[in-house]
Amino acid sequence: MAFLLMTVTVLHLITLAMLFIATMEKSWWTLDDVENVDLWHKCIHDNNTDTWLCASTTENEWLQSVQALMVLSVVLCSISFLVFLGQLFTMSKGGLFYFTGLCQVFAGLSAFAAVLIYTFQREEILQDIRDPSKGRFGYCFILAWVCVPLLLCSGVLYMHLKKSVKA
Repeated sequence: MAFLLMTVTVLHLITLAMLFIATMEKSWWTLDDVENVDLWHKCIHDNNTDTWLCASTTENEWLQSVQALMVLSVVLCSISFLVFLGQLFTMSKGGLFYFTGLCQVFAGLSAFAAVLIYTFQREEILQDIRDPSKGRFGYCFILAWVCVPLLLCSGVLYMHLKKSVKA
């Protein structure tokens, strides 16, 4: 059981890092490695200076909902880790990590809603891009999709995990 506890903890930290990177990095939509769009910025590569010039994205309701849901997911995942640490040292032997698991499941569901909205509403979200049909999803979008099942699985594991060792 101690091995499972350590495995779930490592999975939680890896998922939290991946979720944070997916939320903050600049590659949700890529156009020919010349233009990148994320949840917060639109960046264009300047060939003359070999630098990226970034500006804030134009706000619309769909983008704001994706931003809010991804931030909510990061916050819930962080809270669940802090609650897990607290429960680990204060909970009696044989107790279950229900609250930690529920926070992880809700983090997974909010990340799922965010990437689903971005998937189906990308034309409206990317309306200020030159030709979004020539672009592709970036690695941060894919990373967010990878986080969804990891968050849901770790949430279910937390709900079934019993505290067996005295910390």
